[in-house]
Amino acid sequence: MKKIYEQDPYLMPLKGAIDARHERIWQARRKLAGDRPLPEAVNNHLYYGLHRCGDGSWVVREWAPNATRMYLIGQFNNWKRTDAYRLNPVGNGNWELKLPAFALSHGDLFKFYIEWPGGGGERLPAYVTRAVQDPQTKLFSGQVWAPEEPYQWKHPRAGKRPHPFIYECHIGMSGEKEGVATFEEFRRDVLPRVKRLGYDTLQIMALQEHPYYGSFGYQVSNFFALSSRFGTPEEFKALVDDAHGKGIAVVMDIVHSHSVDNVAEGLSEFDGRDDLYFYSGPQGHHPAWGSRCFDYGKDEVKYFLLSNVKYWIEEYHIDGFRFDGVTSMLYWDHGLGRDFGNYENYFDGGVDENAVTYLALANQLVHEMNPNGFTIAEDVSGMAGLAAPFEAFGVGFDFRMSMGIADNWIKWIKTLPDEQWSVGEIWWQLTNKRADEKTISYAECHDQALVGDKTIIFRLMDKEMYFSMNKDSQSPIVDRGIALHKMIRLVTAATAGDGYLNFMGNEFGHPEWIDFPREGNGWSFAHARRLWSLSEPDYLRYSYLRRFDEDMVHLLRKENILRSAPELLVQDEEKKVLIFRRENCIFALNFSPTGSFADYGFAAPGGEWVNVLDTDEPEYDGFSRLRALESHFTVSEKSPNGPVCYDDTLYLYLPARSAIVLKKKN
Repeated sequence: MKKIYEQDPYLMPLKGAIDARHERIWQARRKLAGDRPLPEAVNNHLYYGLHRCGDGSWVVREWAPNATRMYLIGQFNNWKRTDAYRLNPVGNGNWELKLPAFALSHGDLFKFYIEWPGGGGERLPAYVTRAVQDPQTKLFSGQVWAPEEPYQWKHPRAGKRPHPFIYECHIGMSGEKEGVATFEEFRRDVLPRVKRLGYDTLQIMALQEHPYYGSFGYQVSNFFALSSRFGTPEEFKALVDDAHGKGIAVVMDIVHSHSVDNVAEGLSEFDGRDDLYFYSGPQGHHPAWGSRCFDYGKDEVKYFLLSNVKYWIEEYHIDGFRFDGVTSMLYWDHGLGRDFGNYENYFDGGVDENAVTYLALANQLVHEMNPNGFTIAEDVSGMAGLAAPFEAFGVGFDFRMSMGIADNWIKWIKTLPDEQWSVGEIWWQLTNKRADEKTISYAECHDQALVGDKTIIFRLMDKEMYFSMNKDSQSPIVDRGIALHKMIRLVTAATAGDGYLNFMGNEFGHPEWIDFPREGNGWSFAHARRLWSLSEPDYLRYSYLRRFDEDMVHLLRKENILRSAPELLVQDEEKKVLIFRRENCIFALNFSPTGSFADYGFAAPGGEWVNVLDTDEPEYDGFSRLRALESHFTVSEKSPNGPVCYDDTLYLYLPARSAIVLKKKN
């Protein structure tokens, strides 16, 4: 396999730094695992935490090197520090307590009380696997979770996803009622919808326990604990199992980029020390997020985080991970206010090489545990090699998020009238990807749906959404918004590098924003839910957008569009026409708001081409200016349009502000 600097000559001057990074990762792996497979060496979750032994007795262990005394307190001892529940030091900063079977029961609440030089306090175990919140005090406690009947898995894992179509979702806000939806409600009500839409991968947010619901799950306190606000571990396993039975992979949004700074629930000052799991001093505190930053150079931290990855794969049959906040991990300044203008930024003293090493090890762990498993990096810096294989001297992610695409759609919609959109810039921004890395494209994700931002449909229509989404309404603003919403999603998905992502509800243009309950909105759930019922009745225009997205995804998957790179056929700035070929299909988009073009000719492979998808179809709330399944035949003549030299020309009618997909008939 060629190394990344052999594939990209601009990296050759950095060969020494890339080689050194590769060797550093190998040395760290050898230190952790020796010559063994990495999964065999990463088992902290099996040692630490609360476990039931084969004879029914219990053992609990914790790493707290600064502690002078530790107690297990809970309902079983009236939350008192007693000698019967005192942990004993067993060396290397570890503490252990063995208890008879009758000492604890399923459902019991518990915590640690840890004493250290000069102080002490209640703490949740670092490896706690279930934490529940008291509805009155809002404080969290650990909960003994040992049901008599363990969950019995019914379906095998989902299998490989070389080109995932991802449905990004949040369990709590997936219901229509005001409140927090559950795993079971999602499994029953939303999962069949995802299957019908054609997406083959779920990317689930906010699974790790977090004290503040409004953080969207990104301020994690308990890394091994499935968030109890959505239900039980068995209910989540049933969701994953059902997804696998429907052929849908499950990707977890995992947060290893930082930890909540809460002392009572999280790891901060766990045993009285500020730097047990985190960098010491200011480097251990995130200046923008108000959270704690892991010390990825410490072996105990690497074992903790790698064991966390292994735990979620083993316990919940997770198929992959989207690593959140990778940019923040990679750079000492967290990438804040930095312009990544040249390759040197990816290999200079501003990079936290400890974090790079950890991420490479995490990727190796996932792939060794499940050869079909996959990982996605959320990185805005564009670090070269991040999503290249480790064998090519990369970091090993399978995919990176193409985060700039959504930013560009916002920029174009917000700052330019339609007639000034550049199809050349659209093509460049949607297809400009490193050849040695795979990417996931999206027009918008959850970020664009949050308060303070706007979804594409909201930017296009604004207040008209409240008055003119009835099918009988007459509104040029809504007509424009409906047309462009379909075109934007089609061109983004059809030019995607290796995968495509949609946030739940955006496929039908879910109105308004996401606003989690908080003091500023009276702790309301009104905007922390999904109004699925809007997408069903034909008298509302949302249903037409949903139907288009469904047909688009099914077509792109059926034709295996993402298997090869797109080929540009026409980039017509004057007429705002963009045409490209991919696999066995041609995509023709006319972004002109007013100009429709009859007999628009362009060079194309010879033969019969059939119209298989048309944004202007009446079933997609279009104006029916073309005929469905109409055949178009090339003529044997050269065309002056387009950079590709074919001997045949295809002539099409391209209505204003519409797009068609043509499939070559064999």
